[in-house]
Amino acid sequence: MMNFTASICRRLSIRDLMASTAVYNSASDVSGEGLSLIFRRWATKKTAGSTKMAVTRYQKTLGLKNFGGERVIPGNIIVRQRGTRFHPGNYVGMGKDHTLYALKEGCVKFERHKLTGRKWVHVQPKEGYEIHPVYASSGAARKVQTAA
Repeated sequence: MMNFTASICRRLSIRDLMASTAVYNSASDVSGEGLSLIFRRWATKKTAGSTKMAVTRYQKTLGLKNFGGERVIPGNIIVRQRGTRFHPGNYVGMGKDHTLYALKEGCVKFERHKLTGRKWVHVQPKEGYEIHPVYASSGAARKVQTAA
């Protein structure tokens, strides 16, 4: 290996090697010597530019927050969703972003309609609550009243 490099250095001097290779083609760079041309390079990227532009995006944390049979109080979020995958049932309200939340204290109950496949979320009120007149006219409330 030493013989190979020694033979190349004898044939061509280092000054000839550096002066014969042009690094830049512009007129301003031709005025300098060969060694100064090598060290006259600029950075292609600014340092730490990518970290300044980074934006942290947080997940939306969608899904069920309270499952069937769990106790909820008024205002507790039951489901966060996009669209109406679950529909509000008895004592359940729906926000403008389709979030379902409890209107009364009680237990969460999920129901699925056999024909349409639509999923409903209900809150079975705690004992001592009376059924609201709006829900008293529904078919489920009639069955409960006639059975009692």
